[in-house]
Amino acid sequence: MTLSAPLNTGEQFEKSIAIIRQASVEILLLLNVHFDEGNDPRWFLEQLDVARLSLGGWGAVAKRLKLNDAELTQFTLQLRHLQQLVPHYESGQNVTENQLIAALRFISALENLRQKQKLLTYNTVLPSNDAQQRHGLQQLRAMESMIKALVMQAWPDTERLRNHLKTQFGADRVRRWLRLGDRNDVLSGMRFSELALLLVDKKEFSQHYARLFNETSGLTMFVDTRKTLQTFLDDIRQIRLNVVAGKPLTSNELALLDSYYPQISGPVQRAYEEGRSSTNPDELLTQAGGELDAYWDQVRKKDRAGGGDALPIGESIDKPTTHHVRSREERDQMLSGALWSAVGVMVLLMVIGAFWMFTSGGAASVSRQAGVNVPIAEDREKPSPKEELSSMGLARDENNFRSAIDRNDTRVVSLFLRTGMSWKLSWTEKALVEEHNDVLDLLLRYRLQMDENRPCRRFISTLTHEMVSNNKQLTSITRDYLRAFCARQPVVERQRYDMEQAQRRFDAQPTDENRKWSDIQTAIYDVID
Repeated sequence: MTLSAPLNTGEQFEKSIAIIRQASVEILLLLNVHFDEGNDPRWFLEQLDVARLSLGGWGAVAKRLKLNDAELTQFTLQLRHLQQLVPHYESGQNVTENQLIAALRFISALENLRQKQKLLTYNTVLPSNDAQQRHGLQQLRAMESMIKALVMQAWPDTERLRNHLKTQFGADRVRRWLRLGDRNDVLSGMRFSELALLLVDKKEFSQHYARLFNETSGLTMFVDTRKTLQTFLDDIRQIRLNVVAGKPLTSNELALLDSYYPQISGPVQRAYEEGRSSTNPDELLTQAGGELDAYWDQVRKKDRAGGGDALPIGESIDKPTTHHVRSREERDQMLSGALWSAVGVMVLLMVIGAFWMFTSGGAASVSRQAGVNVPIAEDREKPSPKEELSSMGLARDENNFRSAIDRNDTRVVSLFLRTGMSWKLSWTEKALVEEHNDVLDLLLRYRLQMDENRPCRRFISTLTHEMVSNNKQLTSITRDYLRAFCARQPVVERQRYDMEQAQRRFDAQPTDENRKWSDIQTAIYDVID
């Protein structure tokens, strides 16, 4: 079976923009913004902003669309990138490959939105046939083979490659890949994202692959060639995930593969023809057609054994942390030191106790000889914190506690804390805004009594709002609070994601506001990481 003649770039873009216009009308209707006909990407973005204002914020928009914050950010980011490349479009207008890719990527975002929000029914189907389905599967297989061939070209010695992978990823992961992969083939056991990361890691790319991909007119979707390659490969990873899950390739995925494959393989093919590379993508694509069904069955088995490939392709390889393993002699020496320290502490306490008994006995004897009565206890004990609060007319409740924090009343706050009352991080919002450092320092000394569940999302949100709206800066006290309550792995990972999203938004639309937002997210991440 032969492939039908593919649509040219202009025809594909015409159909894509028609899909986007139809979808925009449905989406805006769901957000109470009514139009009979859609328009350009810039118009759609403007109307989404109108919906945000009328509904009271992006949170309400996300709730209507049934997206979480990260998904809505990604959706608007794709739309912003499209409108940046195609602010206005007239039928028959010349279209570049990058503009088509931006439109197809946004259609992928529309498909994801339709899957989340079942009330949306717009159609995103582009023309395709069964032959194109098989060709797309060949392209996915050939892409993986090409990456493997490039890595083997950079590391022709198998033993050196294994040692390099152990240094980069750790010995445990290498052993896992050898167990999952073909015999003596470590690369065949890697997930696609791990294999692609060997190509797009900043250091690996500059040392081994930049000379292949930088000398080309393709891969210009973003300013950086490596970043463009990373983005394309991550989209391919997601498409490959759907195939592994047993889903047929959608018409949009087929169109994306037809755009991605030549842009990625083209520079390698040119290098092969010029004798600068031993990897021949055309030959790999032809070989990928053989026993295709058996290949994908094997891929699905490896995916089940390996636990899937859900994580996106990162910017760089996270090298394993090395922990020093103490020798037996070191462990014995440490234990001996601890025991002698304990003995020393006990002796010191005995000496102090004997000295106290001697001096207190002498003082009592002198007092009796002088005829002075020494009281054993004070005539009246000092009132407890609860009694002091009661004498001040303050009930021991949260409202009085919070009011004392808001007005920077360290005496009353100290009394509440000494009674054992717990407090919440959200109660410090006004104190942080008005820089009541005295009461903030006091609360920080009683950090173990802070019992708010998952406090950091609201705390960081309030902090970033002040930094964006009122040009506040991170102070020493806010840094201390971030380190005390937010330097935990889930919070760090979420903040890393927010930082990366802000950086991507700035890359797509480098405005002063986006730069400021990116700087703020990065500053907070640097504190808690």
